[in-house]
Amino acid sequence: MIRGTGIDIVDIQRIREWLNNTDLLKRYFSDDEISYVQSKGHHASASLAARFAAKEAFGKALGTGLRGIRLKDIEVVLDPNGKPELHLKGSALEALKQNGAGAVFLSLSHDSSLSIAQVIIEEASGG
Repeated sequence: MIRGTGIDIVDIQRIREWLNNTDLLKRYFSDDEISYVQSKGHHASASLAARFAAKEAFGKALGTGLRGIRLKDIEVVLDPNGKPELHLKGSALEALKQNGAGAVFLSLSHDSSLSIAQVIIEEASGG
C-alpha cells in the first residue's frame, strides 16, 4: 500500500550557479552525487537540479518535510540499468523507519529549463 507520494520541480537556471560553490555542494550532496553531476558536462545543472528535487520530493512523500533530515543522508544513485534510486542513511533512514514506511521509488526527468522528481513510499511489510 502507498504510504506517501511527493513531487518537486526545480528551475535548472537557479541551480546552475551551485556548480561553482563547493561548500554548498558538499552541504547538500554526497561525494558520489557531486562526481556524477560534474561528469555530465553540459547537462550537469539539470542533473544537479533533479537530485535536489528528489531530496525535496522525499520529504513531501514522508509527509513531514525535511525537518531534522540532513540532505546528504538522501543520495540519488543509478542502478546498473541507469534507473534512479534513493539510498537513505542516518537521519533520512531514521525518518523513513519512524514513518512506518518500507520501499521507496524514485523517478526523475528534465527538459531545457526544469527538473522534476517524484517519490513514492510504500508501507513497510506487515504494517
